[in-house]
Amino acid sequence: MEKTYHGSCHCGAVTFEADLDLSQPTYRCNCSICRRTRFWPAIARAGQFRLLTGQAELTQYLFNTRKNQHYFCKHCGVRCFGIGTETPTGLMYGVNLGCLDDVSDTELAQAPITYVDGRDEHWDRPPAVFAHL
Repeated sequence: MEKTYHGSCHCGAVTFEADLDLSQPTYRCNCSICRRTRFWPAIARAGQFRLLTGQAELTQYLFNTRKNQHYFCKHCGVRCFGIGTETPTGLMYGVNLGCLDDVSDTELAQAPITYVDGRDEHWDRPPAVFAHL
């Protein structure tokens, strides 16, 4: 069931809301940036993510194919969300579940996780080892 969640970076300079269905898969990836930042996103489609404050407080990081946009707060360094521009389902927002202010521990514990092997670009299957993700 879709629900509107509110979130922020650690220092509060960036705030957002997102309409998410946490009964749908969330993702853990072993690619270089997700592994290093421990990014755990749920997916929001266009229109389901709204940046409320802090546009000027964000810095964008692009690497590799430069197709995915990674955003970080300039002050506290937290990665609240990213934007996938070329995905199988079109434009999507990866909303960091760790940044949601009004999600319960129970909701997080019950959210299904899909593990993907981004390091080897096997987006359709989990890596051989994923317990550390």
